[in-house]
Amino acid sequence: MRYALTLTLAAFAGLVAGPATASPEIPGAEQDHPIALVGGTIHPVSGPAIENGTLLFEKGKITAIGREIEVPEGAEKVDVSGKHVYPGMIDANSQLGLIEVPTIRGTRDQSETGLINPNAKAEVAFNPDSELIPVGRSGGILTVLTVPSGGLITGKSACMHLDGWTWEGMCLQNAVGLHINWPRMAPLDAWWVEESASEQTRNRDRALKAIREALADARAYRTAKQAWADGKGPVPEHDVRWEAMIPVLEGKTRVFIDADDVQQIQAALAFAEREGLRPVIVGGYDAAECAPLLKKLDVPVILGGVHRLPARRSEDYDSAFTLPERLREAGIQFCIAGVIGGPSGSLPSNIRNLPYHAATAAAYGLPADEALKAVTLYPAEILGVADRIGSLESGKDATLIVTTGNPLEITSLVTGAYIQGRAVDLNDRQKRLWEKYKEKYRRMGIEN
Repeated sequence: MRYALTLTLAAFAGLVAGPATASPEIPGAEQDHPIALVGGTIHPVSGPAIENGTLLFEKGKITAIGREIEVPEGAEKVDVSGKHVYPGMIDANSQLGLIEVPTIRGTRDQSETGLINPNAKAEVAFNPDSELIPVGRSGGILTVLTVPSGGLITGKSACMHLDGWTWEGMCLQNAVGLHINWPRMAPLDAWWVEESASEQTRNRDRALKAIREALADARAYRTAKQAWADGKGPVPEHDVRWEAMIPVLEGKTRVFIDADDVQQIQAALAFAEREGLRPVIVGGYDAAECAPLLKKLDVPVILGGVHRLPARRSEDYDSAFTLPERLREAGIQFCIAGVIGGPSGSLPSNIRNLPYHAATAAAYGLPADEALKAVTLYPAEILGVADRIGSLESGKDATLIVTTGNPLEITSLVTGAYIQGRAVDLNDRQKRLWEKYKEKYRRMGIEN
């Protein structure tokens, strides 16, 4: 009995200790003196590039940018001659920090049980020690919108910086938006679908009813609270779910609706307009077909990646590649982000590919400057944080990268990065493994 108990305790200890690993990169220290990046080409994104420019920042904020900038005495001068300075890139659709190894349940914390979870907060589940964070950071991605999933109303997302000791210190903005997984409107006839068309229709109707009832219950809860505040009713029983939805009903918090095909997008927009919500379409594969409606309602689109196959046999092979340019031509506000839940590119480990999604869009018609904005300024505007990040301007956070070239080019390297003025470590597990095995072959007499 004692032996069995010992083995059980030892096994439990191993399970607890197993996933409790942390990346060795140390978060950057708070900026305590002015820093000037001198001699490089500065790309504000919101304006023309500044050759041989200077960017000065202090206490985490950009204080001056231009060619003729007076650097204060005592400032640290960083020579970036021959290099380029860009705002840090933003992935507006990620589960970085919520998923580490998808096949290991103990490292997945992206969803709650049940279908209606508006009270779920992505930031509190964010793992600041994820090994995947340094990988994205070393690729120039300094901020992500980390998104909960699972169920119908999945919870609220948070805008997170990719450097810090705790989730509190990494959170740029919490409760950015409430996320809804919109059900497929038409039955899908495919070999992998086990449900019949009638079963799919019934499930769709149940899902739509659950979403409508959640909004109705939240409104009733808000009305009861107001009646109590006015002295016209009893104290309503506190409900964290409906409490979390009050800012949504009041238009203070946007609703991010995952919808790809035409019927989904149209139904989601009709629902949002009827309920008085401020929607953002996420995914948006068929968004170009809904462009007149999107433009009329002034609804932005977060494209769930560009590296996708055509959804239908009748479509051109480059349908997803040309989508950003088609949206731009239609005058739709959009940004390019990662993919959640798709067959490819859906894992947080693939966050490093974000700039190459934008590069592919540029190769298929999107102007190069627009492609860069699609992963910097435009996501910041859609997420409501453009007053802090997304471009290089005086008064904004000093969240930026130093590169050897255009960050959308696969040959460009990120040689420096700052988040709110803090110099961050650009090492990561992939680089450490590269150095390790490079040394192995060096010892074997095999160079390069």
